[in-house]
Parts: sequence; C-alpha cells; structure tokens
Amino acid sequence: MRCCRYNFRILPVMLIFVFLFVPFVFSKDFETAAPETVGMSSERLARIATVLTKAVEQQRVKGVVAMVARNGKVVYHKAFGEMDDGKPMQKDAVFRFCSMTKPIIAAAVMILWEQGLFGLDDPIHQYIPDFKDVKVLVMDKNEEKGYRLEPVKQPITIRHLLSHTSGISYGFFARPVVSQCYLENDVSDGFRVTNGTIGEEVKRLAKCPLVFQPGGGWEYGLNFDVLGYFVEVVSGMPLDRFLQENIFAPLKMKDTSFFVPADKLPRLAALYEPAMEGGLKKLDRKVVAQGFFSETHSFMYDPFYAYQGPKTYFSGGAGLHSTASDYLRFCQMMLNGGELHGVRLLSPTTIDFMIQNHIGEYVMVLDPKAQKYGLGFSVYVDPVASATPLPKGAYEWGGIYNTKFYIDPKHRIVAVYLTQLFPNMQVNDLNRKFWVLTQQAIVKE
Repeated sequence: MRCCRYNFRILPVMLIFVFLFVPFVFSKDFETAAPETVGMSSERLARIATVLTKAVEQQRVKGVVAMVARNGKVVYHKAFGEMDDGKPMQKDAVFRFCSMTKPIIAAAVMILWEQGLFGLDDPIHQYIPDFKDVKVLVMDKNEEKGYRLEPVKQPITIRHLLSHTSGISYGFFARPVVSQCYLENDVSDGFRVTNGTIGEEVKRLAKCPLVFQPGGGWEYGLNFDVLGYFVEVVSGMPLDRFLQENIFAPLKMKDTSFFVPADKLPRLAALYEPAMEGGLKKLDRKVVAQGFFSETHSFMYDPFYAYQGPKTYFSGGAGLHSTASDYLRFCQMMLNGGELHGVRLLSPTTIDFMIQNHIGEYVMVLDPKAQKYGLGFSVYVDPVASATPLPKGAYEWGGIYNTKFYIDPKHRIVAVYLTQLFPNMQVNDLNRKFWVLTQQAIVKE
C-alpha cells in the first residue's frame, strides 16, 4: 500500500514531465522558433493572416494553410477559413497536391541516377520499349487530314522528361489530334478515378503523337507519369512502395500517399469552385470548365479520386496527397542539399544540378521572363521580372488545385501555401502576395 500511495503522490510530477518533455521529444527534429531568433519579424509575418483572412471573408478561397520555415525552424504555421462547409481548416489538413507530386518524382529519379542505374541522356525506349517508334504531329493544311505524323529525329531521353522538353502534352490543353488520341486511348491526366496501373497508362500514351520533336521546345505534359513508371522499371518496385521506402519514411512524411486512408478522410480538405451566384461551392465530378480546358476532358474534375476507385493507378505527375508539414520536410531536405535530420537522400551536387536552367532559351508559358525550368522545379532567373522579392536561384512549383511552395536558398527559407480551388487562375495574385509577405518578413540577411 505504501508503494501505491507513493506512486499516486508523484503522479502530478510525472504528468508535468510528460507535458513538458514529450512535446519536445516529438518536435525536436523539426523545431519551432520565434521569428526574431532567425532574423524574421513576428509583426511582419502577422500580415499573412490579414491578407488570407480577407481572402476567406471575400469567398475567394474557402480555407488556407500557410507554413514558413527559416534555417530549418518553423516560424509560421496557421490555418484560415474552412476545410469543408462548417468545418474549420486544420493545420494538419490533407490536400490534393496534384502537380506538386512532380518534384518528389524528380527526386526519386535522381536517387536512382545517383546509384548509376541509368544516364540522363539515355533514350526512354531502352526502359519502356513502347516509345521507340513514337511519332511527332505536324499540322499541315496541304494534307487531307490537315496534319501529318513524322518520325522522331532523336529519341526522348530521361532529361527531356524531367525538363518537359519531350514533346509530350496534357489532354486538357485540347491540342488538335493529340487530345483526341488521349481520349480514345483513355489516357488519364492523373486527377480522376483511373483503372489499371501507371505502366498500362504510359504504354497507351506512347501510341499518341508528340507536339514537337524531342528537345525542340517546352510543353507542360504527362512527362512525370512516364517517369513514375520509369522508376518502377528501374527499381523493380511499385511506385508507391519506392516512394514510401526511399522518401516518405526516411523524411517522416507520415501523411503523404497516393490515396487517402479511411482514417485520414476526416482531414481531407474539400475541393471548391466559384458559384454562379457568387461565393464558392463544392466541386462535383464531371464539371466542365471554360477556356483552354477541353470539354472532352471534363472528367478530369473529380475530387473523389483521392479515396474512390481501385487505387491501383499511381500518377507520377499528379497523384499525391499530403499536408503542409509533410511537404515542408521534403522542401527542407532539398534546401539542406539532400539531407534532413541526419538522413541523406541526395548529394548537394545533385540538388544544385536539378535547379539549373535545363531548357536554355525555350520559354515557359507561366512566367516566361522570370523563370526557367530545371529538373522537376521552376527556377527564378530574373528577380526583377518576377515582380516579387524572390532572389535569383529560388525555385518552386504548384498544383492545379491551388497548392504552392517555394524554396529560397539565399535566405534559407521554405514556404508552403495550400488551398483547394479550381480554377486556380483567379487567385494567382494570392500566391504571389504570399511570396511577398514571407520575404518582407526578413529583417536580417
């Protein structure tokens, strides 16, 4: 009895120990810090809340999660608005990351490259033979059909795929002939419920023509879906397993996956679109958008692919779901030169190589004067043209449902901005304002 009474008496002390010490243990490998300790201003970071709260109140976005780290320490992590009707946004909300999958696939490819398993200028048909006889579309009014198909002058290489210079497009750009071919061959853009596997998809894609000769331009397309299958071929592992074992588990990205598990569905943020009467409404399956998106590809607007369907198709270009905290870990690994908390994924020399300009004088449509494309990332080459304070050498990318991040090596900053809205063009100014709001909070170089 005496022993039991003694344990009861020290219980409050033990509880205090648990509450004080355990959070430190769990957070010690990704420390939070007062902004002033890393040369940033709390007062200036508070401006982020002012701008994003206003955007929520104006129904420009339903909800947002914003996260900022400097020198490997989190200085800002807040949630705004709602993640679903009547449900407050959570800092650990799960988002459809869409094209923010691409940088992770690029890292996966480079992990295998560092092992000497292939060369970047190897033809992709050495690994996926279906691409050996791919053709190039040439529009020609003198032809009966208005076009002709030409053989490639040089094969598609791994580097072409990593830099979007292969000539492979997206179906939703509604390119003549190409888009129809994608439709007829059931080529998925990556964010809809899709049957089969990525390997089966890529082999069907190889039946369709390129929009230009490999290495002959820059076109955003299904290159990273091809690379996802390439990772499977070279590694001998399914893509989801390779990423889990070589990136997610080592970096402790516990909430990142191609499909959202049932126990995490309550944390999945809903996807919204502008309502005709004003404000926002949830996006339903098969909603047709206007503009350059083709009505024949209306099936791309499918918020349910996150958890419905056979869950066998791992889209290397658009399939991942994740959180701000998880993606910050990936970005911090990149910023650290390939290492995070004692775990190394890549060499600093590889990271530096990935964030060079790999497209030469070719123009990126999104920001032709300010940015070029590396291997999986857009790289800022002209700070003045970007109209933001992001310095030369900063790199970033985003997803079609309005997820964005940037990595700033000069100031040692990572910033992640997440919401779920389609189309995202109407809030591009918010993304750029977030870049400004994070950079203007720097008070010491």
